[in-house]
Amino acid sequence: MINVPKVRVIDGDGENLGVMYTREAIEQAAEVGLDLVEVSPNADPPVCKFLDVGKFRYEAQKKANLARKSQKTQEIKEIKMRPNIDDHDYDTKMRNVTRFIEDGDKVKITLRFRGRELSHQQLGMNLLRKVQDDVAEIAKVEAFPRMEGRQMLMVLAPK
Repeated sequence: MINVPKVRVIDGDGENLGVMYTREAIEQAAEVGLDLVEVSPNADPPVCKFLDVGKFRYEAQKKANLARKSQKTQEIKEIKMRPNIDDHDYDTKMRNVTRFIEDGDKVKITLRFRGRELSHQQLGMNLLRKVQDDVAEIAKVEAFPRMEGRQMLMVLAPK
């Protein structure tokens, strides 16, 4: 006896038409002017539905676009400082860092060394440690402080 595949069929209105042979289901779908689309291949027997494939693809595309539109991309914001920054300037920069992190963005802190400041890199490390301590409850360090040429970089990410 030949094993002929059977499928569970659901019509265009969502009503269950029962289990039938695949060929019979394709013919019924053609009579209605729709296509037979397999919706759940892992079920036993597989579930197929009468659908307009073009409309189905269009709806899926619309759903994907809506999902893409609603997700927020994470940006990297950059804050530039100097090793011997004044207190008020530091407070202003830290307000910006806090705002960026609360908005869900990563923050890259760049410390620029000029002239003889390069020989006092420990000042820069102390400043970046202070920044790290000030934002410890809302952010984690993603890239620890490192030197790149004449500047020191650190990246913070929201917790």
